[in-house]
Amino acid sequence: MTAAATASADPRSRGDGLGWVTRAVFGDERIALVVDAGPPAGHAVVARYAVVPSVARSRFLLPLGSPRVTAAALLAYNRLRPTKVRVVRAALGVAARAGVVARAPFPVLTVALPTGLDPAEVLLADRLAALLGGEAGQLPSGAVGLARPAGAFRAAMYAACGVRPPDPNHKPTLQLFDGAGTPRGYAKIGWNDATRALVTAEAAALRELAGVAGVAGHPGTPRLLAEITWAEQVVAVVEPLPERIRGVPADAPPDVPTMLAVARRGRPPPEPRPLAGSPFLARLAAEAGWAATADATGGRAVRAVAELARRHGGTTVEFGHWHGDWVPWNLGRYAGGLVAWDWEHSRPDVPVGFDLAHDAFQRSVVLRGQPVATAADQVGRSLDRYGDRLGLDADRRALVADAYLMEMWLRAWRLAEAGAGWNPVLHPGLLDVIEKRYGR
Repeated sequence: MTAAATASADPRSRGDGLGWVTRAVFGDERIALVVDAGPPAGHAVVARYAVVPSVARSRFLLPLGSPRVTAAALLAYNRLRPTKVRVVRAALGVAARAGVVARAPFPVLTVALPTGLDPAEVLLADRLAALLGGEAGQLPSGAVGLARPAGAFRAAMYAACGVRPPDPNHKPTLQLFDGAGTPRGYAKIGWNDATRALVTAEAAALRELAGVAGVAGHPGTPRLLAEITWAEQVVAVVEPLPERIRGVPADAPPDVPTMLAVARRGRPPPEPRPLAGSPFLARLAAEAGWAATADATGGRAVRAVAELARRHGGTTVEFGHWHGDWVPWNLGRYAGGLVAWDWEHSRPDVPVGFDLAHDAFQRSVVLRGQPVATAADQVGRSLDRYGDRLGLDADRRALVADAYLMEMWLRAWRLAEAGAGWNPVLHPGLLDVIEKRYGR
Protein backbone atom coordinates (compact mmCIF):
# COMPACT_ATOMS: atom_id res chain seq x y z
CA MET A 1 0.00 0.00 0.00
CA THR A 2 0.99 3.64 -0.36
CA ALA A 3 2.36 5.53 2.64
CA ALA A 4 -0.94 7.39 2.94
CA ALA A 5 -2.97 4.20 2.95
CA THR A 6 -0.83 2.61 5.66
CA ALA A 7 -0.92 5.55 8.04
CA SER A 8 -1.79 4.73 11.63
CA ALA A 9 -5.18 6.41 11.17
CA ASP A 10 -6.11 3.95 8.42
CA PRO A 11 -8.83 1.69 9.89
CA ARG A 12 -8.00 -1.11 7.43
CA SER A 13 -5.10 -2.07 9.69
CA ARG A 14 -7.49 -2.89 12.54
CA GLY A 15 -8.45 -6.45 13.48
CA ASP A 16 -12.02 -5.63 14.50
CA GLY A 17 -15.26 -5.17 12.56
CA LEU A 18 -14.31 -1.72 11.32
CA GLY A 19 -11.09 -3.08 9.87
CA TRP A 20 -12.89 -6.04 8.28
CA VAL A 21 -15.56 -3.86 6.66
CA THR A 22 -13.21 -1.15 5.40
CA ARG A 23 -10.89 -3.75 3.87
CA ALA A 24 -13.86 -5.23 1.99
CA VAL A 25 -15.36 -1.93 0.84
CA PHE A 26 -12.19 0.15 0.33
CA GLY A 27 -9.67 -2.55 -0.50
CA ASP A 28 -7.85 -0.87 -3.39
CA GLU A 29 -4.39 0.36 -2.34
CA ARG A 30 -4.94 3.66 -4.15
CA ILE A 31 -7.72 4.61 -1.74
CA ALA A 32 -6.57 6.70 1.21
CA LEU A 33 -8.60 6.30 4.40
CA VAL A 34 -8.02 8.60 7.37
CA VAL A 35 -9.97 9.18 10.57
CA ASP A 36 -10.32 12.71 11.89
CA ALA A 37 -7.65 13.98 9.52
CA GLY A 38 -7.40 15.71 6.18
CA PRO A 39 -6.59 13.89 2.95
CA PRO A 40 -2.97 13.26 1.98
CA ALA A 41 -1.29 15.68 -0.38
CA GLY A 42 -2.33 15.18 -3.97
CA HIS A 43 -5.62 13.52 -3.01
CA ALA A 44 -9.21 14.68 -3.38
CA VAL A 45 -11.97 13.83 -0.93
CA VAL A 46 -14.70 11.66 -2.46
CA ALA A 47 -16.75 10.68 0.60
CA ARG A 48 -16.96 11.16 4.34
CA TYR A 49 -18.62 8.93 6.95
CA ALA A 50 -19.52 9.36 10.60
CA VAL A 51 -18.16 6.39 12.55
CA VAL A 52 -20.94 5.67 15.05
CA PRO A 53 -20.58 5.57 17.99
CA SER A 54 -16.76 5.41 18.01
CA VAL A 55 -13.83 3.81 16.25
CA ALA A 56 -13.43 1.17 18.96
CA ARG A 57 -17.15 0.32 19.11
CA SER A 58 -18.16 1.08 15.53
CA ARG A 59 -21.62 -0.07 14.45
CA PHE A 60 -22.40 2.20 11.46
CA LEU A 61 -20.63 4.14 8.76
CA LEU A 62 -23.13 6.89 8.06
CA PRO A 63 -22.66 8.97 4.89
CA LEU A 64 -22.16 12.68 5.47
CA GLY A 65 -22.77 15.53 3.06
CA SER A 66 -26.59 15.46 3.09
CA PRO A 67 -28.61 15.42 6.34
CA ARG A 68 -31.52 13.88 4.43
CA VAL A 69 -29.39 10.94 3.32
CA THR A 70 -27.77 10.47 6.73
CA ALA A 71 -31.24 10.29 8.25
CA ALA A 72 -32.43 7.85 5.56
CA ALA A 73 -29.52 5.52 6.32
CA LEU A 74 -30.75 5.27 9.91
CA LEU A 75 -34.47 5.10 9.21
CA ALA A 76 -34.64 2.76 6.22
CA TYR A 77 -36.35 -0.56 7.10
CA ASN A 78 -36.72 0.55 10.71
CA ARG A 79 -40.08 -1.22 11.00
CA LEU A 80 -38.22 -4.50 10.58
CA ARG A 81 -35.99 -3.97 13.62
CA PRO A 82 -36.51 -4.94 17.27
CA THR A 83 -38.22 -2.26 19.35
CA LYS A 84 -35.12 -1.12 21.26
CA VAL A 85 -33.05 -0.82 18.09
CA ARG A 86 -35.92 0.92 16.30
CA VAL A 87 -36.22 3.56 19.04
CA VAL A 88 -32.49 4.33 19.02
CA ARG A 89 -32.37 4.55 15.23
CA ALA A 90 -35.48 6.72 15.11
CA ALA A 91 -33.96 9.18 17.57
CA LEU A 92 -30.68 9.29 15.65
CA GLY A 93 -32.60 9.68 12.38
CA VAL A 94 -34.45 12.73 13.65
CA ALA A 95 -31.16 14.19 14.86
CA ALA A 96 -29.51 13.46 11.52
CA ARG A 97 -32.29 15.16 9.56
CA ALA A 98 -31.72 18.28 11.66
CA GLY A 99 -28.00 18.16 10.91
CA VAL A 100 -27.06 17.20 14.45
CA VAL A 101 -25.21 14.01 13.51
CA ALA A 102 -22.92 15.91 11.14
CA ARG A 103 -22.03 18.27 14.01
CA ALA A 104 -21.82 15.56 16.66
CA PRO A 105 -18.41 14.49 17.97
CA PHE A 106 -18.42 11.21 16.07
CA PRO A 107 -15.11 10.29 14.42
CA VAL A 108 -15.15 11.07 10.71
CA LEU A 109 -13.77 8.62 8.17
CA THR A 110 -12.53 10.44 5.08
CA VAL A 111 -12.16 8.64 1.75
CA ALA A 112 -9.73 10.26 -0.69
CA LEU A 113 -8.26 9.39 -4.07
CA PRO A 114 -5.27 10.65 -6.03
CA THR A 115 -6.34 13.70 -7.99
CA GLY A 116 -7.65 12.75 -11.43
CA LEU A 117 -8.34 9.09 -10.62
CA ASP A 118 -11.83 8.01 -11.68
CA PRO A 119 -13.63 6.77 -8.52
CA ALA A 120 -15.42 4.09 -10.53
CA GLU A 121 -12.05 2.39 -11.02
CA VAL A 122 -11.45 1.82 -7.32
CA LEU A 123 -14.59 2.57 -5.28
CA LEU A 124 -17.17 -0.21 -5.11
CA ALA A 125 -20.01 2.14 -4.21
CA ASP A 126 -19.22 4.37 -7.16
CA ARG A 127 -19.16 1.39 -9.52
CA LEU A 128 -22.53 0.23 -8.19
CA ALA A 129 -23.93 3.72 -8.60
CA ALA A 130 -23.00 3.56 -12.28
CA LEU A 131 -24.71 0.19 -12.63
CA LEU A 132 -27.87 1.56 -11.03
CA GLY A 133 -28.09 4.24 -13.70
CA GLY A 134 -27.25 7.59 -12.15
CA GLU A 135 -28.26 10.54 -14.29
CA ALA A 136 -26.10 13.51 -15.24
CA GLY A 137 -25.92 16.29 -12.70
CA GLN A 138 -23.65 18.08 -10.25
CA LEU A 139 -22.81 16.12 -7.12
CA PRO A 140 -22.99 17.66 -3.64
CA SER A 141 -20.07 17.41 -1.22
CA GLY A 142 -19.67 13.92 0.21
CA ALA A 143 -21.53 12.10 -2.56
CA VAL A 144 -20.10 9.03 -4.19
CA GLY A 145 -18.28 10.05 -7.35
CA LEU A 146 -17.44 13.63 -6.38
CA ALA A 147 -13.95 13.49 -7.86
CA ARG A 148 -15.12 12.22 -11.26
CA PRO A 149 -13.62 14.27 -14.13
CA ALA A 150 -15.58 17.27 -15.36
CA GLY A 151 -18.32 16.34 -17.80
CA ALA A 152 -18.75 12.86 -16.34
CA PHE A 153 -20.72 13.67 -13.18
CA ARG A 154 -23.74 11.55 -12.23
CA ALA A 155 -26.61 12.19 -9.89
CA ALA A 156 -25.60 11.82 -6.24
CA MET A 157 -25.40 8.32 -4.79
CA TYR A 158 -24.49 7.65 -1.18
CA ALA A 159 -23.51 4.43 0.56
CA ALA A 160 -24.15 3.44 4.18
CA CYS A 161 -22.54 0.45 5.82
CA GLY A 162 -23.26 -1.53 8.96
CA VAL A 163 -20.33 -2.75 11.00
CA ARG A 164 -20.30 -6.08 12.80
CA PRO A 165 -17.56 -8.27 14.26
CA PRO A 166 -15.52 -10.08 11.61
CA ASP A 167 -16.95 -13.49 10.82
CA PRO A 168 -16.05 -15.76 7.88
CA ASN A 169 -19.75 -16.57 7.43
CA HIS A 170 -20.89 -12.95 7.25
CA LYS A 171 -20.93 -10.58 4.31
CA PRO A 172 -20.31 -6.82 4.44
CA THR A 173 -23.30 -4.92 3.05
CA LEU A 174 -23.90 -1.51 1.52
CA GLN A 175 -27.16 0.42 1.40
CA LEU A 176 -27.23 2.80 -1.56
CA PHE A 177 -29.28 6.01 -1.52
CA ASP A 178 -29.82 8.79 -4.02
CA GLY A 179 -29.53 12.46 -3.10
CA ALA A 180 -33.16 12.60 -1.98
CA GLY A 181 -32.54 9.84 0.56
CA THR A 182 -34.46 7.26 -1.44
CA PRO A 183 -33.07 3.71 -1.15
CA ARG A 184 -31.72 2.54 -4.51
CA GLY A 185 -30.20 -0.83 -3.73
CA TYR A 186 -28.82 -3.22 -1.14
CA ALA A 187 -25.47 -4.83 -1.89
CA LYS A 188 -23.92 -7.96 -0.41
CA ILE A 189 -20.20 -8.54 -0.73
CA GLY A 190 -18.85 -12.08 -0.98
CA TRP A 191 -15.23 -11.79 0.10
CA ASN A 192 -14.05 -15.38 0.76
CA ASP A 193 -14.87 -18.73 -0.82
CA ALA A 194 -17.81 -19.36 1.51
CA THR A 195 -19.46 -15.97 1.12
CA ARG A 196 -18.71 -15.71 -2.61
CA ALA A 197 -20.61 -18.98 -3.09
CA LEU A 198 -23.56 -17.69 -1.05
CA VAL A 199 -23.80 -14.38 -2.91
CA THR A 200 -23.59 -16.19 -6.26
CA ALA A 201 -26.28 -18.65 -5.18
CA GLU A 202 -28.61 -15.87 -4.09
CA ALA A 203 -28.15 -13.99 -7.35
CA ALA A 204 -29.01 -17.16 -9.29
CA ALA A 205 -32.06 -17.77 -7.12
CA LEU A 206 -33.33 -14.22 -7.61
CA ARG A 207 -32.93 -14.49 -11.37
CA GLU A 208 -35.08 -17.63 -11.34
CA LEU A 209 -37.63 -16.10 -8.98
CA ALA A 210 -38.15 -13.17 -11.35
CA GLY A 211 -40.21 -15.60 -13.43
CA VAL A 212 -42.39 -16.46 -10.42
CA ALA A 213 -43.55 -12.89 -9.80
CA GLY A 214 -47.31 -12.81 -9.53
CA VAL A 215 -47.76 -16.50 -8.76
CA ALA A 216 -50.69 -16.80 -6.37
CA GLY A 217 -49.58 -17.32 -2.80
CA HIS A 218 -45.85 -16.94 -3.50
CA PRO A 219 -44.07 -14.38 -1.31
CA GLY A 220 -42.85 -11.16 -2.83
CA THR A 221 -39.12 -11.19 -3.56
CA PRO A 222 -36.67 -8.33 -4.17
CA ARG A 223 -35.40 -8.21 -7.75
CA LEU A 224 -31.75 -8.68 -8.58
CA LEU A 225 -30.47 -5.35 -9.90
CA ALA A 226 -26.83 -6.20 -10.60
CA GLU A 227 -24.14 -8.82 -10.03
CA ILE A 228 -20.47 -8.09 -10.55
CA THR A 229 -17.05 -9.44 -9.75
CA TRP A 230 -14.96 -6.74 -8.12
CA ALA A 231 -11.40 -7.11 -6.84
CA GLU A 232 -11.84 -10.87 -6.28
CA GLN A 233 -15.17 -10.23 -4.59
CA VAL A 234 -18.64 -11.20 -5.79
CA VAL A 235 -21.19 -8.45 -5.28
CA ALA A 236 -24.95 -8.73 -5.75
CA VAL A 237 -27.29 -5.75 -5.57
CA VAL A 238 -30.97 -6.27 -4.91
CA GLU A 239 -33.77 -3.76 -5.02
CA PRO A 240 -34.80 -2.08 -1.76
CA LEU A 241 -37.61 -3.57 0.27
CA PRO A 242 -40.89 -1.62 0.26
CA GLU A 243 -40.70 1.49 2.41
CA ARG A 244 -43.58 0.54 4.70
CA ILE A 245 -42.75 -3.14 5.11
CA ARG A 246 -43.22 -4.48 8.62
CA GLY A 247 -41.41 -7.31 10.33
CA VAL A 248 -43.00 -10.64 11.13
CA PRO A 249 -43.23 -11.13 14.92
CA ALA A 250 -40.82 -13.71 16.25
CA ASP A 251 -43.69 -15.64 17.82
CA ALA A 252 -45.93 -15.61 14.74
CA PRO A 253 -47.07 -19.06 13.60
CA PRO A 254 -45.39 -20.37 10.43
CA ASP A 255 -47.06 -19.38 7.17
CA VAL A 256 -47.45 -22.91 5.84
CA PRO A 257 -49.45 -22.09 2.68
CA THR A 258 -46.72 -19.69 1.56
CA MET A 259 -44.05 -22.31 2.21
CA LEU A 260 -45.99 -24.65 -0.05
CA ALA A 261 -46.19 -21.96 -2.73
CA VAL A 262 -42.40 -21.58 -2.54
CA ALA A 263 -41.99 -25.33 -2.97
CA ARG A 264 -44.25 -25.54 -6.03
CA ARG A 265 -43.65 -22.12 -7.67
CA GLY A 266 -47.09 -22.05 -9.25
CA ARG A 267 -46.87 -25.54 -10.69
CA PRO A 268 -49.30 -28.40 -9.96
CA PRO A 269 -48.19 -30.64 -7.10
CA PRO A 270 -45.87 -33.36 -8.43
CA GLU A 271 -46.33 -37.02 -7.65
CA PRO A 272 -44.51 -38.08 -4.47
CA ARG A 273 -41.34 -40.07 -5.17
CA PRO A 274 -39.34 -42.48 -3.00
CA LEU A 275 -36.36 -41.05 -1.19
CA ALA A 276 -34.28 -43.90 -2.60
CA GLY A 277 -33.07 -43.02 -6.09
CA SER A 278 -33.87 -39.32 -5.69
CA PRO A 279 -31.39 -36.62 -6.78
CA PHE A 280 -31.65 -35.25 -3.25
CA LEU A 281 -30.36 -38.44 -1.61
CA ALA A 282 -27.66 -38.77 -4.26
CA ARG A 283 -26.46 -35.25 -3.45
CA LEU A 284 -26.36 -35.93 0.30
CA ALA A 285 -24.35 -39.11 -0.31
CA ALA A 286 -21.92 -37.29 -2.61
CA GLU A 287 -21.38 -34.43 -0.17
CA ALA A 288 -20.88 -36.81 2.73
CA GLY A 289 -18.33 -38.70 0.61
CA TRP A 290 -16.46 -35.47 -0.07
CA ALA A 291 -16.54 -34.68 3.63
CA ALA A 292 -15.04 -38.11 4.37
CA THR A 293 -12.02 -37.27 2.23
CA ALA A 294 -11.37 -34.21 4.41
CA ASP A 295 -11.35 -35.76 7.89
CA ALA A 296 -12.69 -38.60 9.98
CA THR A 297 -15.85 -36.69 10.85
CA GLY A 298 -16.97 -37.06 7.25
CA GLY A 299 -16.98 -40.84 7.68
CA ARG A 300 -19.65 -40.42 10.33
CA ALA A 301 -21.66 -38.38 7.84
CA VAL A 302 -21.39 -41.14 5.23
CA ARG A 303 -22.77 -43.65 7.71
CA ALA A 304 -25.55 -41.27 8.73
CA VAL A 305 -26.67 -40.78 5.12
CA ALA A 306 -26.64 -44.53 4.59
CA GLU A 307 -28.83 -44.96 7.68
CA LEU A 308 -31.17 -42.24 6.41
CA ALA A 309 -31.57 -44.21 3.18
CA ARG A 310 -32.10 -47.48 5.05
CA ARG A 311 -34.80 -46.03 7.29
CA HIS A 312 -36.66 -43.89 4.81
CA GLY A 313 -35.63 -45.04 1.34
CA GLY A 314 -39.01 -46.57 0.58
CA THR A 315 -41.03 -43.59 1.83
CA THR A 316 -42.47 -41.39 -0.89
CA VAL A 317 -42.45 -37.64 -0.48
CA GLU A 318 -43.06 -34.55 -2.60
CA PHE A 319 -39.89 -32.78 -3.72
CA GLY A 320 -39.69 -29.08 -4.52
CA HIS A 321 -37.83 -25.83 -3.89
CA TRP A 322 -37.12 -24.32 -0.52
CA HIS A 323 -36.14 -20.85 0.59
CA GLY A 324 -33.30 -22.29 2.64
CA ASP A 325 -33.35 -19.79 5.51
CA TRP A 326 -37.04 -19.35 6.30
CA VAL A 327 -37.07 -17.51 9.63
CA PRO A 328 -39.11 -14.54 10.93
CA TRP A 329 -36.19 -12.13 10.52
CA ASN A 330 -36.02 -12.84 6.77
CA LEU A 331 -39.74 -12.14 6.31
CA GLY A 332 -41.95 -9.07 6.28
CA ARG A 333 -45.52 -8.03 5.65
CA TYR A 334 -46.44 -5.51 2.99
CA ALA A 335 -49.73 -4.68 1.27
CA GLY A 336 -51.40 -7.69 2.80
CA GLY A 337 -48.81 -10.16 1.57
CA LEU A 338 -45.59 -11.77 2.71
CA VAL A 339 -42.17 -10.67 1.44
CA ALA A 340 -39.12 -12.96 1.76
CA TRP A 341 -35.44 -12.10 1.28
CA ASP A 342 -32.01 -13.72 1.84
CA TRP A 343 -32.39 -16.58 -0.65
CA GLU A 344 -28.71 -17.57 -0.58
CA HIS A 345 -29.41 -21.13 0.62
CA SER A 346 -32.31 -21.77 -1.75
CA ARG A 347 -32.18 -24.87 -3.93
CA PRO A 348 -34.54 -27.28 -5.73
CA ASP A 349 -35.22 -31.00 -5.22
CA VAL A 350 -35.55 -31.13 -1.45
CA PRO A 351 -38.38 -32.80 0.48
CA VAL A 352 -41.30 -30.42 0.90
CA GLY A 353 -41.36 -29.42 4.55
CA PHE A 354 -37.74 -28.33 4.85
CA ASP A 355 -38.71 -24.66 5.30
CA LEU A 356 -41.10 -25.61 8.11
CA ALA A 357 -38.37 -27.69 9.77
CA HIS A 358 -35.81 -24.88 9.41
CA ASP A 359 -38.21 -22.32 10.88
CA ALA A 360 -38.62 -24.44 14.02
CA PHE A 361 -34.91 -25.29 14.29
CA GLN A 362 -33.70 -21.70 13.98
CA ARG A 363 -36.30 -20.24 16.33
CA SER A 364 -35.08 -22.71 18.93
CA VAL A 365 -31.35 -22.18 18.40
CA VAL A 366 -31.25 -18.46 17.58
CA LEU A 367 -34.20 -16.93 19.42
CA ARG A 368 -34.27 -19.15 22.49
CA GLY A 369 -30.61 -20.15 22.66
CA GLN A 370 -31.46 -23.84 23.03
CA PRO A 371 -29.02 -26.66 22.25
CA VAL A 372 -29.29 -28.51 18.97
CA ALA A 373 -30.83 -31.57 20.63
CA THR A 374 -33.74 -29.42 21.81
CA ALA A 375 -33.95 -27.74 18.41
CA ALA A 376 -34.18 -31.14 16.72
CA ASP A 377 -37.09 -32.00 19.02
CA GLN A 378 -38.75 -28.71 18.07
CA VAL A 379 -38.48 -29.70 14.40
CA GLY A 380 -40.47 -32.84 15.11
CA ARG A 381 -43.10 -30.96 17.11
CA SER A 382 -43.59 -28.37 14.38
CA LEU A 383 -43.89 -31.04 11.70
CA ASP A 384 -46.41 -32.93 13.84
CA ARG A 385 -48.46 -29.77 14.32
CA TYR A 386 -48.42 -28.35 10.81
CA GLY A 387 -47.15 -31.11 8.53
CA ASP A 388 -50.57 -32.35 7.44
CA ARG A 389 -51.02 -29.03 5.61
CA LEU A 390 -48.03 -30.03 3.49
CA GLY A 391 -49.31 -33.53 2.83
CA LEU A 392 -46.99 -35.11 5.39
CA ASP A 393 -48.20 -38.20 7.22
CA ALA A 394 -46.23 -39.69 10.13
CA ASP A 395 -43.71 -41.53 7.92
CA ARG A 396 -43.10 -38.47 5.75
CA ARG A 397 -42.72 -36.22 8.79
CA ALA A 398 -40.04 -38.55 10.14
CA LEU A 399 -38.26 -38.52 6.78
CA VAL A 400 -38.35 -34.71 6.55
CA ALA A 401 -37.02 -34.29 10.10
CA ASP A 402 -34.12 -36.72 9.66
CA ALA A 403 -33.26 -35.49 6.15
CA TYR A 404 -33.38 -31.84 7.23
CA LEU A 405 -30.95 -32.38 10.12
CA MET A 406 -28.56 -34.16 7.75
CA GLU A 407 -28.89 -31.30 5.27
CA MET A 408 -28.04 -28.79 7.98
CA TRP A 409 -24.90 -30.63 9.07
CA LEU A 410 -23.75 -30.85 5.47
CA ARG A 411 -24.43 -27.13 5.04
CA ALA A 412 -22.17 -26.48 8.02
CA TRP A 413 -19.53 -28.72 6.42
CA ARG A 414 -19.78 -26.94 3.07
CA LEU A 415 -19.20 -23.58 4.74
CA ALA A 416 -16.32 -24.92 6.80
CA GLU A 417 -14.74 -26.48 3.71
CA ALA A 418 -15.01 -23.13 1.93
CA GLY A 419 -12.98 -21.46 4.65
CA ALA A 420 -15.65 -20.16 6.98
CA GLY A 421 -14.74 -22.48 9.83
CA TRP A 422 -17.11 -24.75 11.71
CA ASN A 423 -20.23 -23.28 13.22
CA PRO A 424 -19.77 -24.35 16.88
CA VAL A 425 -23.53 -24.42 17.39
CA LEU A 426 -23.92 -27.13 14.76
CA HIS A 427 -20.67 -29.07 14.95
CA PRO A 428 -20.05 -31.55 16.38
CA GLY A 429 -23.31 -31.40 18.34
CA LEU A 430 -25.68 -31.84 15.40
CA LEU A 431 -23.95 -34.94 14.10
CA ASP A 432 -24.09 -36.36 17.63
CA VAL A 433 -27.84 -35.72 17.67
CA ILE A 434 -28.32 -37.41 14.28
CA GLU A 435 -26.44 -40.51 15.42
CA LYS A 436 -28.41 -40.63 18.66
CA ARG A 437 -31.66 -40.54 16.69
CA TYR A 438 -30.44 -43.60 14.83
CA GLY A 439 -29.51 -45.39 18.05
CA ARG A 440 -25.76 -45.23 17.46
